[in-house]
Formats: sequence, C-alpha cells, structure tokens
Amino acid sequence: MKPKRQRHLHALDLGAALALTAMYIGFARLTADDGQPVYTGPFWLGCLIAAMVGLPLAVRRRWPLAVLAAVLAALAMASLLDIPREPYAAAGLAAYLVALAEPARRSVPALAVTLPVACGAVYIGEAVVTPAEDWRGAVGVAGLVLLVIGGAWGTGFTVRGRRAEAAREAQRRSERALDEERLRIARELHDIVSHNLSLIAVKAGVAGHVAEADPREARAALKVIEETSRAALAEMRRTLGVLRTEGAPLGPVPDLGRLDLLAEEAHRAGVDVDLTVHAVEDLAEGTQLAIYRIVQEAVTNVVRHAAPTRCRVTVEADAHEIRIDITDEGPPPARGQAVHKLPGGHGLLGMRERAMMYGGSFEAGPRPEGGFAVSVRLPAEGNQ
Repeated sequence: MKPKRQRHLHALDLGAALALTAMYIGFARLTADDGQPVYTGPFWLGCLIAAMVGLPLAVRRRWPLAVLAAVLAALAMASLLDIPREPYAAAGLAAYLVALAEPARRSVPALAVTLPVACGAVYIGEAVVTPAEDWRGAVGVAGLVLLVIGGAWGTGFTVRGRRAEAAREAQRRSERALDEERLRIARELHDIVSHNLSLIAVKAGVAGHVAEADPREARAALKVIEETSRAALAEMRRTLGVLRTEGAPLGPVPDLGRLDLLAEEAHRAGVDVDLTVHAVEDLAEGTQLAIYRIVQEAVTNVVRHAAPTRCRVTVEADAHEIRIDITDEGPPPARGQAVHKLPGGHGLLGMRERAMMYGGSFEAGPRPEGGFAVSVRLPAEGNQ
C-alpha cells in the first residue's frame, strides 16, 4: 500500500477513535427524563472506559487482534455499567480489520469468541443488571450487536478474499508475461546465433576446402568469418546487456530496410538472394521485426542446408494481408543430388510462433521441382 494512502487511513482511524471516545464520554454524562444520570458510577471511570472503547481504534491496522480484545473488554464493561447507547460500532470496526488483515485460522476463532462475549454482555446489561428491557428486547439488542460485528467481520473477510484473488491473478499475469519474455528472448538469441553461426560454418568449410588450392579465396572466407563473428558478438552483447540492466545501450531494431544487408550476408555465404519488397512502408515496427526474423531464419536454413544455391525472397503487403515467400533451388548437383530435407530444431518452430502470434498462417516443405519453400501469411488489419 502506498505511504500516502496509509497516512490517510491512519488519519481516518484516529478520527473515528476520537469520535467514539467523545461519544462514550457523552454517554457517561447522559441523564434520564427525570433528570437522574443513567450511569451512576464515578465520572472518571466512565471517561476511562470511553478511552478504552475508542482510542485503541487509532492503531487497529497495526495490532488488529489486540485492539479487538481491548475494545471488546471495554464494551462489555460499559454494557454492565449501562453506558453504551449504540450497537458496538467500535467492535465492528475492530472486527473488520481482524478479518481483513489476519488469516482465517486467527480471524475465525476471534469472531467465535467475540460474538458470544458481546451478545452475552449486552443481554446481561439490558435484562439483568439494569433491566431497561424485558428479555425479548434484550435479545433484540443483542441480535443487533451480533449483526453489526458479524456483518463487519464478513465484509472484511470478503474484501480480503477478493484482494487475495486479485493478487493471485496479478501473479499469474506476471508469470505469463515472464514466460512470454523468456520465449521472446530465446527466439531473438536463436535468430542471432543461428544466422551468424550458419554463415561462419559455411565459410569455414569453404576456407578449409580451398586453403591450399586458392589461398586468396580462403583469406576472403576467413575475412567473412571475422566480420560475421564481430557482428554476432555485438548483437549478443546488446541483447545480454538489456537483460542485465535497464540502462544498457540498445541497437536499432531490425526492420525491412535491413533485408538488403541480410541478402548481402547470405551472398557471402554462397546464396544469391533475389529480394522483392513491396508496399511495406507503413507496417508497424513489431510487424516489421517479425517479418525480418522470419526471412532471416528462412535464409539461414537455405545457407545451412542448400548453399551454394539461389533463393528468392518476396515480401508484399496489401489492404488484406502480408505475404512472405522464401523459395530456394536446392543444393547443386555437385553435392551428389542431395535431398533437401525438412530442417529441424527451433528455426521452423520460431517462424511458426511468430506467424501465430500475429494471427497468421505458416507453411513450409520441399518443392516438387526441388528446393524448399516457406510461405507465411499475416493479416494486414491492425498492423498498419
């Protein structure tokens, strides 16, 4: 609870405590119609009982059970001395806080003790010690006291239950958000690591194959490995920095304007990318990131499974949907007519999750004429 709100509540408790104390001091000085005082004991005792009834309520939020016990004892004594002229409002305020602040294993026994003590004191005071009512009237007054205390306790218990359920729901939302954030981070890390390591692996294979026959080509491959490694490390540092601290510098969020760079990286790994991007200028930043990651993962799969080859990437948007198509021609005959198998692991799963997150569709599989195709459709509504 916020400190300012706490101060306001404590101020209200103090006001209620002073008001009830003043009320009971007035009851101690009350006179009957014939001019005789209703309370016949010493005035100082009446003032002491008034203070015991009202003042503890000022600290009811700090010690609810102790306050209820003190107020109940004072009210029982006041009933036996024929002081109170109200239905135990102080006990109701104390019982409300007990039910609100204490667990059921303590608040229920407290109510089980409070109700018979309060009702018994009222009945004895009304019907036995100073019989102002017959037994039916005394029972009626006791019933009113029971209703006040029991109703206040029930209200507090209900509010406690609702707050607990709200806290559980907030905890569930927090856990869901945490799971979604972990999934997002895992997806981003996978995209970064998978893409760059695939380029490195392909170029390392090229360098190893031509190291003796064509040193210049080997050096070029090693240069690509160096540049790709540095770029991957920079992206990893930015991503991990965000996890460690809120003030970490952020790199630009990949968007469709960086697809040309992605095509250049794939070209250096042996995949010629024919890129077509049309009518995507007004797409939301989150949608552009999802499209970029889908294309990145699909091209990475082409590099990993089919390089050297050709690949066609098409990203188009209209008023109804966003179409993303990535097709490749498959591995060259020099690789022994290898069958382009369906890639496994987290790549396809990540692309499918991104498509599903935006309410789209995802299809992927080998092409009859050879190669592999990935097709994603995202609804355009709400993305522009």
